Amino acid sequence: MEKAVGLSHLFMTVFLYCFANFMVVPAITDVTMAALCPGKDECSLAIYLTGAQQAIIGLGSVVVMPLVGNLSDTYGRKVMLTVPMTLSIFPLVILACSRTKYYFYAYYVLKTLIAMVSEGSVQFLALAYVADNVPESRRAAVFGIMSGFSSSSFVFGNFSTRFLSTSARLKYALACSLVAAAMSVVALLYMRVFLPESAMGSSMCAAAESRETDCLLQKAPSKKWKLFKTLPSVDDTIFLLRTSPTFSKAAVVAFFINVADVGLYASLMYYLKAQFHFNKDQFADLMIIAGIAGSVSQLILMPILTPLMGEEKMLSVGSCSAVLIIAWAPWVPYAAAMISVVATFALPCLRSIASKQTGPSEQGKAQGCITGICSFANIVSPLAFSPLTDNAPFHFPGFSIMCSGLAAMIAFVQSVMIKPPPCPAKNCSNICSSSTAEPLV
Repeated sequence: MEKAVGLSHLFMTVFLYCFANFMVVPAITDVTMAALCPGKDECSLAIYLTGAQQAIIGLGSVVVMPLVGNLSDTYGRKVMLTVPMTLSIFPLVILACSRTKYYFYAYYVLKTLIAMVSEGSVQFLALAYVADNVPESRRAAVFGIMSGFSSSSFVFGNFSTRFLSTSARLKYALACSLVAAAMSVVALLYMRVFLPESAMGSSMCAAAESRETDCLLQKAPSKKWKLFKTLPSVDDTIFLLRTSPTFSKAAVVAFFINVADVGLYASLMYYLKAQFHFNKDQFADLMIIAGIAGSVSQLILMPILTPLMGEEKMLSVGSCSAVLIIAWAPWVPYAAAMISVVATFALPCLRSIASKQTGPSEQGKAQGCITGICSFANIVSPLAFSPLTDNAPFHFPGFSIMCSGLAAMIAFVQSVMIKPPPCPAKNCSNICSSSTAEPLV
């Protein structure tokens, strides 16, 4: 019961944090265009700055995310959750001050630096918290439920911009930024007051001796000399990838899925603005449709389908759903947004597969490793796709979107190669009986 209460507070923390950050997403494109290229529908500088920001954030996150995961294994999930949730407040405050060019650059620089620590860290720390408190047989479904709360915050965050909309763009952006900053503070206070610390300890590995999954890093050869005992080394990440073939395949799938997603995000909004003159309200509509589809999928469909199909098949289904649709009319992107019903299967199943390859005291390291690989994809994707958005090798509007679809197909092919682990006969009956005796969360 205590673990269920802790998970409910974790879900609310993730919802409030994501709600605050998603509120400003529909307005960022208009704010960027107004600051850099006022009065224009196309702006190459905005595309390149967006790509450069994602690449810099990815470069820093490759180093920082494994560090945060390692420190969370040492000092606790709640302590490390406090750091990114506190830092993420400051860019929103600057965005609320003014929409002028210099304030935008100040926001751009501060957001880039802070996102190296905050972007993705709250999500993977929450996943590690879930892995600490949920058995493996239910982990994928609970990961999906947590992602469903994130998708729901995506819907409510974008839907709330409708109520804040005014005739003046500056007043609208100011209202969104102020409310988002206030919600970030509420999320931080809620987490510090209500969320209990996760049950962790070095004795967890002793409890894992009867399981197939051991504490992998404890098998790694010890080093005679380390500069900082708590800092993760590159050797730890390499050892995780080399020890478990399933973990390495999951890392490859994570890389190409994020290459596809980041490449699509970096170019899609500017493509729609240039081709169909989309504005912030239409961007918000697209995000609301995709968010509702993802929420229904993760909160309702995933807990039902995962026990029937298995995480590996669900991962393949989610990976192959990145179908290329050529937007020949303004209504096509709205129909394409419904793909989120299936596409959202991929990441929760991927994270669950990765978490099962490591021991209980290594969940932060494992999730941090996957997040670091995703951050590396954030470096590669903008460098590859940003030039293709503005300068395709031949006349093909949306050429970079097609390339992101090809990257998603590579992820699908690799996901098919991930096979479910054999279930030991002596443990199968225990797993089945325990899954029916206890509630999901």
